[in-house]
Amino acid sequence: MTTDHGRAGRREWLGLALLLLPTLVLATDMGVLFFAVPFIATDLRPSGTQQLWIMDMYSFLLAGLLIPMGALGDRIGRRRLLIGGTAAFAAASLVAAWSDGADRLIAARALLGVAGAVFGPSTLALVRNMFPDPKQRQAAIGAWSGVMMAGATLGPVIGGVLLEHFWWGSAFLIAVPVMLLVMVAAPFLLPEYRAPQQGRFDLLGAALSVATVLPVVYGIKTLAVDGWSTRPVLVLVAGLLVGVGLAVRLRTAAHPLIDLSLFRIRTYSGAITVNTIAMFAMMGFTLFTSQYLQLVKGYGPLAASLWALLPSVGVGAAVGGFGALAGRVRPAVLLTAGFLASAAGFAAMAFVVPDSSLALPLTAAGIIAAGAVGTVSITGEMVLSAAPAERAGAAGATSETAQELGSSLGIAVLGAAGAAVYRSRTDGSAPDAAPDAARDTLGGAVTTAAHLPADSAEQLLSTARDAFTAGMHLAAVVGVVVMLGAALAAHLLMRHLRPGQQPAGKNSQVVQTT
Repeated sequence: MTTDHGRAGRREWLGLALLLLPTLVLATDMGVLFFAVPFIATDLRPSGTQQLWIMDMYSFLLAGLLIPMGALGDRIGRRRLLIGGTAAFAAASLVAAWSDGADRLIAARALLGVAGAVFGPSTLALVRNMFPDPKQRQAAIGAWSGVMMAGATLGPVIGGVLLEHFWWGSAFLIAVPVMLLVMVAAPFLLPEYRAPQQGRFDLLGAALSVATVLPVVYGIKTLAVDGWSTRPVLVLVAGLLVGVGLAVRLRTAAHPLIDLSLFRIRTYSGAITVNTIAMFAMMGFTLFTSQYLQLVKGYGPLAASLWALLPSVGVGAAVGGFGALAGRVRPAVLLTAGFLASAAGFAAMAFVVPDSSLALPLTAAGIIAAGAVGTVSITGEMVLSAAPAERAGAAGATSETAQELGSSLGIAVLGAAGAAVYRSRTDGSAPDAAPDAARDTLGGAVTTAAHLPADSAEQLLSTARDAFTAGMHLAAVVGVVVMLGAALAAHLLMRHLRPGQQPAGKNSQVVQTT
């Protein structure tokens, strides 16, 4: 219960601790399968496209539904959606853990994305409403942001540790007890919040938001992996046209999902843009790093996950350094520096080859992540401070959507670029005995090599590893270009802000019930 002076008390801080648990699970599920890719390839034998969908289906549905679910929570109650979403997430995790085919696992990942979208916006919206005091709210949002970023970093590590002792489905089961705890404790620690006079929920807008994201993503992924063809182009164009319809709907609906007036605030729109690009960089290259350690260098999942944890040292230092400088240095300078650092990390990745010392890829990965996470660490409060309290769910969901979409596009665009190069290299130079699985993915090549004679296996692995690193080089070049563009955009969008300046939040009424 808040005190008479509007400061949060013990219950609110305990409630925050509870909210951080599903937030952590939501973030870890983005990368918990990175080290499971070889095991899934062996067990379920997915095609190259199916493998990308297994990785991406969760995050894209999550991104597509976050805004509708945030707006719904503002209307019917944020705690109610939190409890319902965590229950659905637990059930979907059980289905995913025991999937016996690639299509079933893709479907389970889709259900996880839907469930995560149901409760995801409520976590940040409740934080926004439980802490009316600006200093306490900044600390609480900082904790939420830190856990979200930590989850993205720890997801592959948790997956690697589990895979050392259990089968790949165990990566999903760790979510079940966490979600059950949230379901039981939420009614006691979290008050219910809903906004008055929000109007009817915009079902058409919700449908348009989903119908915009998925076709665009499908088109990009399919074109990158399978080459030019009519169907993915038509699907991509259809998604873009639906996006135009969504924009019109948001401008004309009586009660739109997103308050477009917020985007007229340069700080708000700039922070959203920064978050999207930063997550594109960090998550987009994590998949390459994990596969390089496991499939090129030959480390087991536990050893690979522990090596992959080393770049997080730089991430922690970056967050602390950016936070210490935020009150003294202009945001535009900090954000530009962060993106330039990430560009340098991508440039270093372009020189990694199969026999490189681990110091090069791990240092480069650490620089990429440090620059990206450092930028995100100073923009979280910018987003929510600009939004009225009754719109906290939709505003927070917009920020989360930007991050999730950035993460997903990073994996899809950089991953698809790497996959296209891999396939072009192996199509012409892999041994004739190599099946299609070996020509589609490095994991498929490693699995195939285990059943070939020694000479043929060595030839296949050498070809596949060279092809993989060539694909990684193209992805790194794309990353350099994107980061340089992001540095320029950050300078232009944030140069009006002085050190420590943030938009003033609007005081609005929110209905609270226990």
